[in-house]
Amino acid sequence: LILLVLEWWEGPPRNVQLVSESNFLAMLLGFVVISDRLVQITHWNLHPALVFVLSFLALIFLGTLLLLLPRATHHGISIVDALFTATSAVCVTGLIVLDTGKDFTAFGQTVILLLIQLGGLGILTFTNLFALFFTGRQSFKARLMLHEFINADNLSKTFNILVKIVLFTLVVEAIGVGLIYLLAPVSPELGNRLFFSLFHAISAFCNAGFSTLSGSLYEPVVRYHYGLQLVVAALFIVGGLGYGVVINYYAYLKSRLLKWLDRMSVRKIRYSPPKRIISINTVIVVNTTLFLIVAAWGLYFAFEYDHSLREYPFWGKVAASFFGAVTPRTAGFNSVDLSELAVPTILIYLLLMWIGASPGSTGGGIKTTTFALASMSIVHQMFGRPKLTFRWKEVPLQAINRTAAVISLSLMAVGLSAFLILIFDPQLDPLQVAFESFSAYGTVGLSLGITAELSAPSKLVLVATMFLGRVGFLTLLSGIARQLAGEHLSNYQYPAEPIFIN
Repeated sequence: LILLVLEWWEGPPRNVQLVSESNFLAMLLGFVVISDRLVQITHWNLHPALVFVLSFLALIFLGTLLLLLPRATHHGISIVDALFTATSAVCVTGLIVLDTGKDFTAFGQTVILLLIQLGGLGILTFTNLFALFFTGRQSFKARLMLHEFINADNLSKTFNILVKIVLFTLVVEAIGVGLIYLLAPVSPELGNRLFFSLFHAISAFCNAGFSTLSGSLYEPVVRYHYGLQLVVAALFIVGGLGYGVVINYYAYLKSRLLKWLDRMSVRKIRYSPPKRIISINTVIVVNTTLFLIVAAWGLYFAFEYDHSLREYPFWGKVAASFFGAVTPRTAGFNSVDLSELAVPTILIYLLLMWIGASPGSTGGGIKTTTFALASMSIVHQMFGRPKLTFRWKEVPLQAINRTAAVISLSLMAVGLSAFLILIFDPQLDPLQVAFESFSAYGTVGLSLGITAELSAPSKLVLVATMFLGRVGFLTLLSGIARQLAGEHLSNYQYPAEPIFIN
């Protein structure tokens, strides 16, 4: 707190080339304090869902304070804009009301980058890792809480999976930094080339959509650098798959490798590694992701061939259409002028932004598994099948009920968000407002150019929408309800009675 006050007292920096040691120390101490408080929260009698929600609120509060410092911006920032930017970064959305590269100093950009990283992985991941690193132990309640959020097979594997998640993130982001650095053009418009690479690698993997370029990847200096765009696309596709999928494939490939090495050995007593299979969840996520990418790619290429892609050569259209097809699913980068998109493409974007990424990933939306289960339920109802099955496995009724709840609440949130914005800013186009609301709830960050024009009440509506989209509307309501009413396990069943639907 003392360092933050001193930073405020010193006023704007004389030059903004690098983040000073005092700036970095202030941010580090702030993070340590927040981490300590969050670790203490895990000992309270709170439902895990509420702890998850409070962790994001705490990080947003800290980020807002840091962005309000005179050293964070060149010309100052209002409280609403600081809150909006911090929420957008923590919720890895990418909607902006100020130019990230021009209006924020190096300190402000570093704050945004840290908020993206912490918000993308989840602040609880880092706080528990820090607590375990400094104390050498982890409380049973904290382990139980993490077990629920990272979907570990059993409680004893929680820490191992936590370490794998962090290491995987750092390795992929490091590879991304190297590739972007090599592929990025040498130009003064990019500023510090290493920082440009670091910022965009983290922003891409976390599906944040923030860029230090005013026009994102549509900026002339990088507009036709398709290799750079494909690297960014690969980063946010991998980040949007979910850690569960990555860990599942890692275990499977490791098992196959050990089995192959065992066959190649000349030992008389052979070691048989445990059998690892690809889970149903992984199959659904990968198949749905591939389907959405291919379908959106073809439709985007067809609808935008003579619109936003008309200035590109043929292979440039192929690359740009691929990027344009994958970025709406929570990434938020753009390599074309969104104001030139055809109306059918905008409607496709609304669907893709609503679906979003996969469970356990850095992205938002209702998730690919929710979309897949809803689609399979429709097919099963068409053929009159009483139970939902996939690959000789029955889908639990609880998952089907949760799918219906997630879809209903998401549409309610988006509809209410658009409704309120049109009340506060009636002069805006309804389609643009709907696009903004879907983008906020799906934590995408794409905009048709109205974000900076919104009034303060409309910005606060989007703040709430981004927050609900990141933590999950159902998660918030479930945490509040179970905290107030407690957990109730029913060991009885009522008689069924038919209800007529449609």
